[in-house]
Amino acid sequence: MRILLSNDDGINAPGLKTLEKIARELSDDVWIVAPELDQSGASHSLTLHEPLRIREISHQKFSVNGTPTDCVLMCVNHLLKDNPPQLVLSGVNYGVNIAEDVTYSGTIAAAMEGVLLGIPSIAMSLEYAPGRPVKWATAEHHGPFVVRKLLEAKMPSGIVMNVNFPNVIASSVKGIKITHQGLRHIDDNLIERIDPRGKPYYWIGSNQHRKGGGEGTDLDAIASGSISITPLTLNLTHVPTVSYLQEAFNE
Repeated sequence: MRILLSNDDGINAPGLKTLEKIARELSDDVWIVAPELDQSGASHSLTLHEPLRIREISHQKFSVNGTPTDCVLMCVNHLLKDNPPQLVLSGVNYGVNIAEDVTYSGTIAAAMEGVLLGIPSIAMSLEYAPGRPVKWATAEHHGPFVVRKLLEAKMPSGIVMNVNFPNVIASSVKGIKITHQGLRHIDDNLIERIDPRGKPYYWIGSNQHRKGGGEGTDLDAIASGSISITPLTLNLTHVPTVSYLQEAFNE
């Protein structure tokens, strides 16, 4: 099985090394195409106004001066156009991608692009706590089993599998939960500072989460120390509202 690896943290990210270890438990035919620089928060963006360049790092490992979406697109439609991958794995992201995070995530976007190109795709992310060691070994240990089970289950077309690992050691993981996307009430902090010339500039700060998700959500699974698997659909249409609006406009 030919596997394509990508991410949004960049070609030198430790999570990509973890993902490669996971992939090599599944196949000897592993290709890596990842952004040259950190693209966290890039979502499903494409590079349209400047040229893309591919740089070969080593055998079957390349960087692209673009977004995660660019990387998957370039690999499938250019590097491997005559023999495309049978699976796309994205991550392992430094930090969970749950609840509303999924709309910002470049990690999920890389998997999303794989699905749009007709390839089963899985995004993987790992929770971390500031100031504490990142437990990459947890993802490395449990990742191969999760991927194998998802492949055995025959993932439906048009669905991105969003996997999140909790911030616990591998032996303390409390199982796997199939979840739905939660929703947090958050504050988006803007941090204002003054540069040496006296002019203000701003950082978008870390979100301050005021409320978690309910039972059965990805938020609840991670909080309980479980692995969360959430199937995400690319069709964002809210069908009940379609029916409601059809009735409203036909009055």
